Amino acid sequence: MFKNLILIIIGICLVSFNVYAGSDGELTLNKEQPEKIKDCFEKLNRVTFSFNQKIDKSIIKPVAKSYRNLPDPIQKSAGNAVTNLSNLITIPNNILQGDMRTAIINTARLAVNSTLGLFGTIDVANKLGFPKYEREDYGQTLGAWGFGPGCYFVLPVLGPSTIRDTAGSFVNVMGGDPWYNASVHGNNEFLSEGLFMGSKVVSGIDFRANNIESFDNLENNSLDFYASIRSLYLQDRENKIKNNQQGNLEILYKDEDGWEELENQ
Repeated sequence: MFKNLILIIIGICLVSFNVYAGSDGELTLNKEQPEKIKDCFEKLNRVTFSFNQKIDKSIIKPVAKSYRNLPDPIQKSAGNAVTNLSNLITIPNNILQGDMRTAIINTARLAVNSTLGLFGTIDVANKLGFPKYEREDYGQTLGAWGFGPGCYFVLPVLGPSTIRDTAGSFVNVMGGDPWYNASVHGNNEFLSEGLFMGSKVVSGIDFRANNIESFDNLENNSLDFYASIRSLYLQDRENKIKNNQQGNLEILYKDEDGWEELENQ
């Protein structure tokens, strides 16, 4: 009863924003992605990739190992909190892609976990029957609208991307990320740019700590680690756009906010 009441209230609030959905409430791909995305800047990309690897091995990985030594409840709470914040970007993208049902459920999760779940540190929503869905971002939305990925390139520190995904990331700082707007540009005394940056750092470290072995295994078993990461990233982004989690990949891929695990099917 409680769950149904929450869904009804949120549904009424969100339906007016469903400007991009058709009569069936869904958007679908109207053209296939190119079979091979061009690595237009491969020489530069490899240099940047090598730089990123040095940063990872000298700073990020050691910090992630230290993070692993924290008590499990602390790690889980931190992971839950950053996942909860990610809904602030996922929800508008659910709406823009015409997926109102998932938008309603994710909004319910955000509301419940931000309050009853102590600012998202406890996943109360899952216990109430609100399932956790995959993250969505503006790069995925552009893909769902039919925009091609453009060239593949590697960003310093941030890692793999495409022209489309980078354009999607710019939407965040142009007003598409409520958490960024409130903490960086807001006048709330409890929120600050430092808090925003801190949440991003925690998100990255939490991911890296959970996947140390996965990256090590991929690197040790790859003839060309750069090419392996590129292939995995591009395949996964295409699957994400199609809302298709099929695949037999064991490594992780990077989305806008970090990396997520691809499990064997």
